Amino acid sequence: VQLQASGGGLVQAGGSLRLSCAVSGHTSSIYTMSMAWFRQAPGKAREFVAAVRSSNSSPYHALSVKGRFTISRDTAKSTVYLQMNSLKPDDTAVYFCAARGYWSVAYTSSSSWTYWGQGTQVTVSS
Repeated sequence: VQLQASGGGLVQAGGSLRLSCAVSGHTSSIYTMSMAWFRQAPGKAREFVAAVRSSNSSPYHALSVKGRFTISRDTAKSTVYLQMNSLKPDDTAVYFCAARGYWSVAYTSSSSWTYWGQGTQVTVSS
């Protein structure tokens, strides 16, 4: 399974970006795998942002982004998205997409995810 993240960039505070994570490899990956977004700012630990469960597409969002970010997936395109609105300078980080074969109650922990994309930089200016 390969994950390719894209869509990062430089945006002013209050602006929006949509990140994409294309899934390739096993043909049924997008259907059977749960997906997530994490982020890592310089000097900080990798932080959970959002996840979507494979079995019922239930979304989960970190409190810090709830109401501003939305995770979704398009199974026809084998792609997972992170729509980010009302961006703040504190959202500046490298954003990574991740995948695993089944849901885990430890979904907010980066160590519980099996596959990782290469990361895409998001910079929010004040």
